[in-house]
Amino acid sequence: MKTNIALIGFMGTGKTAVGKTLAKRMGREFVETDAIIEKKSGKSIPDIFQQDGEIAFREMEIGIIKEVAEKDNCVIAGGGGVVMNKINIDRLRKKCIIINLKATPPVIAERTSGDRGDRPLLAGADRLAQIKELMNYRRPFYRRAADMEIDTSKLDIKAVVDKIMKELEKNAGNR
Repeated sequence: MKTNIALIGFMGTGKTAVGKTLAKRMGREFVETDAIIEKKSGKSIPDIFQQDGEIAFREMEIGIIKEVAEKDNCVIAGGGGVVMNKINIDRLRKKCIIINLKATPPVIAERTSGDRGDRPLLAGADRLAQIKELMNYRRPFYRRAADMEIDTSKLDIKAVVDKIMKELEKNAGNR
């Protein structure tokens, strides 16, 4: 039985903000994989990317997903690239309903504009072009992994949570 909700999606789509609110509404534990990685490694995500490289980060991410995917009654916010490794999705799929949060590139650029040093994959000069390129590359991975998708571009956190709750209730009737 799937007792967890896993939020996936590109950076800036609202996984953390929506996840915290959704977990509170559902009376569940909120788990953020990037925060666990930072705590366990004693480094920020940008520092891990800079000092150890993306491959080392992805290896840590696989270990954390293995841990959190075994929990029950959680709302899990995965990092933006969690879908890039099939093993992560296979592990999440066992006990999670996977929801892809998506937004348009300009909305993501706006939402992440204050995070200049915190987004190692968007460190270049033309952020919007980088966002579009990375999103285009990852889009099929998000779609393949997701049980449902919600566009957060024009919605506030409460509206996204309401939409998720409505979809979960609707799908509960179909099981």
